[in-house]
Amino acid sequence: MRTLGLLGGMSWESSAHYYRILNEEVRRRLGGSHSAACLLLSVDFAEIAALQHAGDWTALGQRMQDHARQLAAGGAEALVLCTNTMHCLTAEIEAATTLPLLHIADPTGAAIRARGLRTIGLLGTAFTMEQAFYRERLTNRFGLEVVVPDEAARQIVHRIIYDELVRGEVRPESRAAYRAIIAELVAQGAEGIVLGCTEIMLLVDQGDSAVPLFDTTRLHALAAVDWALDETQG
Repeated sequence: MRTLGLLGGMSWESSAHYYRILNEEVRRRLGGSHSAACLLLSVDFAEIAALQHAGDWTALGQRMQDHARQLAAGGAEALVLCTNTMHCLTAEIEAATTLPLLHIADPTGAAIRARGLRTIGLLGTAFTMEQAFYRERLTNRFGLEVVVPDEAARQIVHRIIYDELVRGEVRPESRAAYRAIIAELVAQGAEGIVLGCTEIMLLVDQGDSAVPLFDTTRLHALAAVDWALDETQG
């Protein structure tokens, strides 16, 4: 088994689910008392969120590079960035070490294609929904058409993530708001919905949607186990 380097804390609410999924899946596959070989570097998310909203992506890139080097120095053999939004800094993180970065959008795109879907709705932070880095990876690598909510709905999705979900708050009225936004994306032609923020799975599940939901947290963690256990992969 190879050692995974988890860059988490963005937020720790979802990072805890990564750790649980990794260990449960390794035990399921290998049996007995097996668990995942991993390192977890967890950041102070308040500092990260402040830089995100200030638009200081240069400082964020430098921090992510420093953290990637810390994980590499600790013995990690691959990097798992436990957040969707910060994959906008993929190039910077990959340049910091020689370790492979297991990109969160790739197992997501593969799962969507495996279901035979072509048009997908994307929920996430405003950064993920509005910047091109995530949508373009799904389009360029997997041939998907990606639709996002309108501006007012994007603001609602973003606010609930930062004001509630990263703090572990799950409110019925917010679940209702997400259900309505999902339904509107379906009305626009979405055949499935990407939960493109690792906290969204705390709020909604398949019962909240008429079309398949793709939980990026779980898909990413399972792909990381695939890599850790298959030493033939580069």
